[in-house]
Amino acid sequence: MTTITTEEQAAQATASTSEPKATTKANDAPRKPHVAPSKARSRKKTTPAKKGAKGAKRAKVSNKAAGARQGSKAAKVLDLLKRSGGATLKELMKATGWQPHSVRGFLSGTLGKNMKLTVTSTKGKDGERTYSLKS
Repeated sequence: MTTITTEEQAAQATASTSEPKATTKANDAPRKPHVAPSKARSRKKTTPAKKGAKGAKRAKVSNKAAGARQGSKAAKVLDLLKRSGGATLKELMKATGWQPHSVRGFLSGTLGKNMKLTVTSTKGKDGERTYSLKS
């Protein structure tokens, strides 16, 4: 008879009760969502905007106050407004080819605000408005 030691009995008991090990590893890595990758951040810092010379801007304003370029539409309007009777809206439209709202905008914006000229408006007996420069 062969005698079995306690060590051998313990080894046989563990061998019969243990389960066989898997031959491959399970995929336990976390899954990533199916989306487009996010845009990488720019590492470059923006530079502040450069400021222009202040003297050039003042010179430009003073040129406007002196008058318009010769032969331009603005010069034609100024000539018509300097006449003794002034000019009607229709005359100004015909000379420039502008729409009525553009002529009125020019009188108010360019002549009145930018060139600092005073434009007077009078309504005649026929109901037509006449514009002239106050001299």
